[in-house]
Amino acid sequence: MKINLKLSGGASPALFSGLPHKALGAIAVLFVLMPLFGVFADRFFTAGNFLNIALQSSILLLIALPMTFVILTEGLDLSPGALLSLCGVVLALCLVGGVALPLATLVAMFVGLAFGVFNGVCVAALGMPPFVVTLGALGMAQGLALAITDGNAVSGLGPEVEALNNAQILGLPLLIVIAIAAYGIFHWLLYHTTFGRYVIAVGGNADALRLSGVRVRLVHGAVYAISGLTAGFASLSMIARTNAGHPTIALGMEFDAIAAVVLGGTSFERGNGWLFGTVLGVIAIGILRNGLNLLGVDTSLQLVCIGILVLAVLLIERFVSEGRG
Repeated sequence: MKINLKLSGGASPALFSGLPHKALGAIAVLFVLMPLFGVFADRFFTAGNFLNIALQSSILLLIALPMTFVILTEGLDLSPGALLSLCGVVLALCLVGGVALPLATLVAMFVGLAFGVFNGVCVAALGMPPFVVTLGALGMAQGLALAITDGNAVSGLGPEVEALNNAQILGLPLLIVIAIAAYGIFHWLLYHTTFGRYVIAVGGNADALRLSGVRVRLVHGAVYAISGLTAGFASLSMIARTNAGHPTIALGMEFDAIAAVVLGGTSFERGNGWLFGTVLGVIAIGILRNGLNLLGVDTSLQLVCIGILVLAVLLIERFVSEGRG
């Protein structure tokens, strides 16, 4: 049986197709809030501030890209933030113990992959709800990170980590180059491989995919494994930024990642999404966080603002969809 898979957002030639509708929330932040931050925050429109936004967003993007895959399958992954903290701690402890940076990074990626495979098996093979499974993984990862560090930061990582944060390629910070390369890989994977078409089909028409003989559970589980593996790799960028491993530093980052995916136009239903929209969503969240920081808004109130923004976008999307229907 031949499957007709419609790729929302299209392949690369349709990269910007439907941009205003799909990324309404991200565009609202970029073109409405930016002028407001510019007026009320003196340092907002400075080169140094935009570089800081880009560096912070580069880590969030590494988490949000696989989150897009997960949401395209009508799933949810609450574990990347805690997993990023745990992998960062593991990486830091390896470095302090004298392990070379490449090998320490592989160890952190293995830890992330193990959690991702666990999530994938529970969700895809055992049929457990993604919310419950990944919430449990969040708790396990957070608990392990605190247990192996006694709640303390792991410092003294050596000059290699500091050099990684300061490194540049063609004038761009290495961490931003890594994020751009990651987008390229995920874009290729989603829009130019059979696996990517299957990922969209799992959320859009899983029954047709199953009837065609595709191993849907394997594809579904692989999405969560990729999410865990990427969180492990992202821990390298995280410890480079902080020059230490903190057991709670990325707690809650999954919320920003989910918000970025939603703002970028990816729906929780029918495999309807747009990977480049996630990039816009990440930038929007980065700018919103930065602007609120400059205005002295408390972190807890920043979460309230992001939550309100996401709900507003979902409501607008619903009204627009009903109007079109």
